[in-house]
Amino acid sequence: MQESLTWHMDMGESQELSPSLNPALLAQWTRVALSTNQADPFCCTPTWQLPFYQVFCPHRPALIKVSSGNVLAFAVKLFDPTKMFLIPIDSHWFFGCPVLGPGAVELLHEVVRDIEGLYGSLFSGMVISGIRPGGVLARRLRRVFSGKFRISPYLEQVQCAASLSGGMDGYLARRSGNHRRKIRQQMRRAIQKGVWFERISPSTMEDADRIFDRMLTVERASWKGREHCGMDQEPAVSFYRAMLHRLTMTQAARIMFARHEGQDIGYIFGGMAQRIYRGQQFSYVQEWRDISIGNLLQAEQIKWLCEEKAKRYDMGPLRGPKMAYKTHWTEKHMPAATWILVKT
Repeated sequence: MQESLTWHMDMGESQELSPSLNPALLAQWTRVALSTNQADPFCCTPTWQLPFYQVFCPHRPALIKVSSGNVLAFAVKLFDPTKMFLIPIDSHWFFGCPVLGPGAVELLHEVVRDIEGLYGSLFSGMVISGIRPGGVLARRLRRVFSGKFRISPYLEQVQCAASLSGGMDGYLARRSGNHRRKIRQQMRRAIQKGVWFERISPSTMEDADRIFDRMLTVERASWKGREHCGMDQEPAVSFYRAMLHRLTMTQAARIMFARHEGQDIGYIFGGMAQRIYRGQQFSYVQEWRDISIGNLLQAEQIKWLCEEKAKRYDMGPLRGPKMAYKTHWTEKHMPAATWILVKT
């Protein structure tokens, strides 16, 4: 039986999507997201999608359907008074996929027919992200929609990840000898200076807010904070705080601080989706840049995840020169495309 979390298609008066939706349906959404071979599975789950909606587009009409083994998760956008598109809820980074499950394309086809019946020529098309080129979803979209829609590429990116198979020893064996040697040297220097690492997974909203405020303090003292491009700027502050709140509901946040003489000098923040960890943000106090605190936080976080028997470490996109460091930490590179489907 098909169930709807929400289907707000009243273009005259958009409605807010409640952040406290039915837990059973949210759990089903998560299971589907993690079982469909996504390049970035965490960002397909409600843990990422709902905070994005809550912060970036809370008044935009939403179409979210969860049925047995299938999920549709779109927002609705009017590009001008005559063109209405279904777009991913995350229409900024396009990390997640709004069409999940073995029958999701067919479900989308049914929904499109309903929308066309209600809105006629106003409905102009769809934007679909998280498509693995040559994968099952790509083939199904072309088979079902190529007759009535012109399908064009919009964005291509590469998501990167590392296997944690074999624990910390297995992970390190897949890194270069130079990388392993640098981490050992950097760790020895940090320990000699009295640096240590604190692991935290908040279980209450009060703890989550307190920990988040500690992260913001570090962020403001980092190069990102000083250049006003970090997590301490809106809307990033509200987005990551809302995500941490959602992670805290299931104790799925994984936060680590680097500390020295009672002070936080760095942090790394991410969350679990079952046994997959997705990194979100990390920063360190600018004055500690020569001690490679960022590298040490990555290494210590991976050690923690291996102790918890996590199976994968996701680091997000390989995009731009500031992301090149990720190639040293990952070996899985997974392309993901965003397509535009325009009615012909």
